[in-house]
Amino acid sequence: MSGNLSGLGFNANEVEPNAGFDPLPAGEYDAAIVKADLVTTKAGDGRYIKLELQILNGQYQNRLVWDNLNIWNPNAEAVTIAKGTLSAICRAINVPSPNDTSELCDKPLRIKLAVKKDPVYGDGNVVKAYKPRTAMPTPGPVNAPVAAHPQQPAMAGAVQSPW
Repeated sequence: MSGNLSGLGFNANEVEPNAGFDPLPAGEYDAAIVKADLVTTKAGDGRYIKLELQILNGQYQNRLVWDNLNIWNPNAEAVTIAKGTLSAICRAINVPSPNDTSELCDKPLRIKLAVKKDPVYGDGNVVKAYKPRTAMPTPGPVNAPVAAHPQQPAMAGAVQSPW
């Protein structure tokens, strides 16, 4: 597939190239789910919730991390892990019975990140835990809107973790 870029007027010599992003350091972060989609597996035998989370404050504010929850999968253990993770998310954001993935979005919570070493694809982040956000680190409303399109994405692994 190709596309005509002549109308863009782009010259790479006039724009600094992106250097890429290292994974965020392991630790806990205030975050919010900014996107949650149901996606069919490549094999077509299951579906998962694809989560995009945005860091809300601090040095890494607006960086993104991802997680997948294998809610419908032939592997029963993967489903059990995913449902436990979804339960932790729902409890953290006080939405006990969501009817739509959109109900998971734009509500602050606390995440625990680890760094997963990967010599093939490069190191990335993995979400190890979700819990309620207990205190506001900066003044402002708890339900402050989250930027829909942050300016600085992070390179992070989108893997399901059993924590």
